[in-house]
Amino acid sequence: MTSTRGRVAALLGAVAVVAGTTLAAPAVAAPAAGAARPGGGITGKSGGITGQAPCQGAPEFTCGTITVPLDHSGATPGSLQLDVAMTGNADAPKGDLLFLTGGPGQPGVPLIRRVASKLTPVLKDYRLVMFDQRGTGERALQCPGLQEDMGSSDLAVPRKQSIADCAAALGPNARHYGTADTVGDMDLLRQALGDRRLTIDGVSYGTFVAERYALAHPAHVARLVLDSVVPQRGFDPLDLGALPATARVLHTACQATGCTTDPAADLAATVRRYGNGAQILDALTSYEFADPDYGGVPEALHEAAAGQPAKLQAFIDEVHKNDAAPAEFLSQGLHAATLCADSHFPWGTTDTPVAGRAAALERTRQRLTTEQTWPYDAATATGLGSLLVCLDWPREPVPPTPPAHRKLPNVPVLLIGGDRDLSTPYEWLYEEAAQAHDPQIVIVPGAAHSVQSRAANPAGRQAVYDFLLK
Repeated sequence: MTSTRGRVAALLGAVAVVAGTTLAAPAVAAPAAGAARPGGGITGKSGGITGQAPCQGAPEFTCGTITVPLDHSGATPGSLQLDVAMTGNADAPKGDLLFLTGGPGQPGVPLIRRVASKLTPVLKDYRLVMFDQRGTGERALQCPGLQEDMGSSDLAVPRKQSIADCAAALGPNARHYGTADTVGDMDLLRQALGDRRLTIDGVSYGTFVAERYALAHPAHVARLVLDSVVPQRGFDPLDLGALPATARVLHTACQATGCTTDPAADLAATVRRYGNGAQILDALTSYEFADPDYGGVPEALHEAAAGQPAKLQAFIDEVHKNDAAPAEFLSQGLHAATLCADSHFPWGTTDTPVAGRAAALERTRQRLTTEQTWPYDAATATGLGSLLVCLDWPREPVPPTPPAHRKLPNVPVLLIGGDRDLSTPYEWLYEEAAQAHDPQIVIVPGAAHSVQSRAANPAGRQAVYDFLLK
């Protein structure tokens, strides 16, 4: 969904690091909407966003804050401030384009200059808006042990003590950091911006947020761009999409680079020999950000399959050296809180008693078939950090999941993905496309995760420009 999904996040670029967070601050009234805008929005002045001033370090953009309730139901008191950044064209003819970053755990405001540079052709028609989702950026949830163990990865396996310390530090308010809470924040942001409808562009986990917003507020969506798609059903903790997709991705990269081995068969043999499938998948889904051709990987796998694992281990170690990241770049505390609130696991949800979870996970491991996990194995599927973080997470109530049969609203939807993406394999894109009424699909050859920001091939960006300027 980073490397997250390295993996569940799309790592878009360097982020300014500022420490500090709070789970709850004194309550402040929600911002009010403004007057009607001639083009169908509500106001071009963003009066509900307070403290507006040139952004620090990027003065060509305007920054401010919006205050949202900690608990949108009102049952738990307190409020949060979320940072917002915007381009200056408040009266753009096509209204506001809200860009959602990945994670969960990645901020938005520090990335606005980079994102704006990728969307330049549409910014005469749209005002670009980005915000730090709750628990990210300058107000990132801080879990130092978990941050040290996982960095920018969501597949690395953290220490159990780090998980316990994080859950204790966040306390019962951790349950207010799920996607449903961010969806509620987005609608308050929409009102503060003065929009009846938003055009939304989401990347990786941002696609999931966009989909869930569209399902919750269908009348307030104009069109959707979904880049590196997480389907609306949510993240699969067993990663049964990415596991078999690895064979396709490695074969495609191998053909493009002219390698002469069978990397999928070598991967399967390596996992059987060493039992290191989770470590390999973690390394590959981080490495795609550096090299979507996966250069050197087929050779390392071939040697490992033949009993010489040194080159493969060196590759894994080198990738992990680059995984370190502060919470302000990608908050692992927020990442854990959100995934544990959102996801459906082999044991059920986080509302399932902790005592029976491990046994349920073991039963699932025993039932998994070779077809489901090849070229990995069942131990890989049940040994990923993104799942194990939630295995012992304290029991908490979770929000209801939208019905599986519900389609996205009948608005234009563009779905783009790369054929080298393991973080969000394009099989997920096609799954979500089935939930759209008339989807436009673009698969970009040679591209990995976060097509708009990272792909060398410009086809995905051009598709976004054409789609948004229709």
